[in-house]
Amino acid sequence: QVQLVESGGGLVQPGGSLRLSCTASGSIFSINAMGWYRQAPGRQRDLVARITSGGITDYADSVKGRFTISRDNVKKMSFLQMNSLKPEDTAIYFCQMIIQTTPRPITYQYWGQGTQVTVSS
Repeated sequence: QVQLVESGGGLVQPGGSLRLSCTASGSIFSINAMGWYRQAPGRQRDLVARITSGGITDYADSVKGRFTISRDNVKKMSFLQMNSLKPEDTAIYFCQMIIQTTPRPITYQYWGQGTQVTVSS
C-alpha cells in the first residue's frame, strides 16, 4: 500500500508565497514522474507542474516563472514552491506520483488527499 501526504497549504495574501510538500510512504520500489495538480470549485483538475525521474520539468502556462517543482528521491518527496501568488491560484492542490511498487516494470498512479491553498487579502 502506498500513501501520499501533502502539507503546506493555507491562506496567503496576493503576492505571497507558499511551499507545498508531498511525502510518499509504503511499498515503493521506485518513483517515476511526480506532479502537482489543482482543482478550483466547479472546475476540472488541471496539471500545475510535473517533474520526471531525470529532473525534467513542465509547467502550466499560468504558473511559469512563479512556481517551481522539485523532488528529493531519497526522501521520496516532491515540493512545489509558489511565489507571486494570485487569487486565481486558489484551489485544492493534489500531489501525484507514478510509482513502481516491485521490480516488475509496472507503474501505478497515486494521489494525495489534497491541500487547500487560498489567496486572498
